Amino acid sequence: MSNRYPAPRSAGLRLEGKIALVTGAGSGIGQAAAIRFAGEGAKVVLAGRRNTELLKVARAISESGGQAIAVPTDVTIEGEVTALVAAAVKNFGRLDIAFNNAGELGQLKPIVELTADDFDRTMAVNLRGVWLLMRSELEAMIKQGHPAVIVNTSSFVAAAASPGTSIYAASKAALDAMIRAVALEVGSHGIRVNNVAPGVIRTPMSAGLDAAGLAALGAHAALKRIGEPEDVADVALWLCTEEARFITGQTVFVDGGFAIPGLR
Repeated sequence: MSNRYPAPRSAGLRLEGKIALVTGAGSGIGQAAAIRFAGEGAKVVLAGRRNTELLKVARAISESGGQAIAVPTDVTIEGEVTALVAAAVKNFGRLDIAFNNAGELGQLKPIVELTADDFDRTMAVNLRGVWLLMRSELEAMIKQGHPAVIVNTSSFVAAAASPGTSIYAASKAALDAMIRAVALEVGSHGIRVNNVAPGVIRTPMSAGLDAAGLAALGAHAALKRIGEPEDVADVALWLCTEEARFITGQTVFVDGGFAIPGLR
């Protein structure tokens, strides 16, 4: 399991006794977040389309003394999303935290080379899927009647797009707008909703780039490197703790300064 950056330790476990759901948990940022959450005391529900990968993460958490279950889920299918949240509540009694991280990069091509099917697929995962997840998660959280947290994965391209990302950037910008409305709807229930917006991160999504391409992207960032999954996972974790108790409706960039505007 990737764990290049040791998890920071606090006086106590920051998520002790919490139940956390993580989508896209089989690899990359989702895997790192699931391991971080478990390391801070949460019981974790792992969701994703690839059961083999989910089981590997669940086993790693178990071997480290944590507790996790794997629930294979396609977030574009409404019934599977409903069943996922129901499984979390059935197995652990409630749902305190959700990290909706599953995403679809889609085709990186000029708009004139893209199809309506390309648009529909990316939007189905990145926007409709998160909307379905939040709806089911919030139904459970509101019913419970105690504070809870949702964090979604957006992207730096929502504010700093690059050629070929017309669909992906639009899906993430819409997600940023959506959480502002949802945060206003559920704040009175003690529920916070935020996004993390990763920059270029070393995940399967960026695996198609060669070393030279990754180095060039890293050089563009203010911190002069690309990100690691743990860089984003740690911010998602923090947003789920009491340390972030007065933050809601926000998109937090975790990009090493990649999207700072201006001439370079």
